Amino acid sequence: MNETEKTVIANYEQNERMMILVFAQWCVNYDVDALEVYKKAYPHQQANKVLEEMMEETVPKEEADFIATETVLQALQLFGNDDLAFAVQQEVDNQNMNKGK
Repeated sequence: MNETEKTVIANYEQNERMMILVFAQWCVNYDVDALEVYKKAYPHQQANKVLEEMMEETVPKEEADFIATETVLQALQLFGNDDLAFAVQQEVDNQNMNKGK
């Protein structure tokens, strides 16, 4: 593998970690269990170590910047996490239904 390929892979992995951090922080901000949502999206996968690591990087929602749901959905879809984006949307729909009760 040449240096350019290594750089491309390293950049992709760094961006993927950032996407996972955005997802994890969105979950904190909206009182959603990130691991539960991930399990719903990918029930046959083992625990996601990167997600667990990124959850440690989150801050309390009172200290966090606002993250729009649309931003999370777009980031997830950009990285091919359509199932996770769908699970996030389901979570939003469930929260909206519960608020209407």
